[in-house]
Amino acid sequence: MQVMKSAMQVEASASASVKAFEMVQQLASSNAVVVFSCSDCCMSTVVKRLLFSLGVGPTIVELDEHASGQAMEAALYQLSGTLQPVPAVFVGGKFLGGVQTLMASHINGSLIPLLKEAGALWL
Repeated sequence: MQVMKSAMQVEASASASVKAFEMVQQLASSNAVVVFSCSDCCMSTVVKRLLFSLGVGPTIVELDEHASGQAMEAALYQLSGTLQPVPAVFVGGKFLGGVQTLMASHINGSLIPLLKEAGALWL
């Protein structure tokens, strides 16, 4: 009986993981810019402030305040392949990266065209 219960728990966990990944994908594909962050993360604040300063109104998902936050964070771990999945920035339905990628894109001049292409900027 113990083995059966463990198998059910594994199946439920896998199902929750798939749902969280689908939730991340759905949010990313239905919004021009999505930021998955934690409310107390300083790097998340940097990402949000940069986007706001450019005139972008991103969809922000605070994982520490979301009911499925832990499961979505696990999905972001898999998606990003890094030890620090938050903040995670999606532009035009595609995973851009974290704070380093966002800042590098801004510095090298590729961020604004990317945001315009995604419909997040009109100017």
